[in-house]
Amino acid sequence: MKDTPKKTTSRARQAKYVLRLYINGSTLKSVRAIENIKAVCEQHLKGRYDLEVINIHKHPKLARDEQIVAVPTLIKRLPLPLQRLVGDMSNVTRVLVGLDLRTQEL
Repeated sequence: MKDTPKKTTSRARQAKYVLRLYINGSTLKSVRAIENIKAVCEQHLKGRYDLEVINIHKHPKLARDEQIVAVPTLIKRLPLPLQRLVGDMSNVTRVLVGLDLRTQEL
């Protein structure tokens, strides 16, 4: 049986999102992750999100403090619970589930 995403929850439709995307310079994977997460945010969170892009080479202390072990990594700080997504954010369904914008049926 294939997992299919469900509708957006009402709580998620109103919440302000605080996101941090950790990248590794201007690598292809990092550039894709930035483009993909910006597209998701504009489509699903327009006007309700703060996205901070952090280059781990320019800010290694932030990466160390957040225990970043792979990049790109997206951290959803708010709304709780905190979530981490790793990769170029190209799997939109996975990103939406990770941001609690959709739930998955089991």
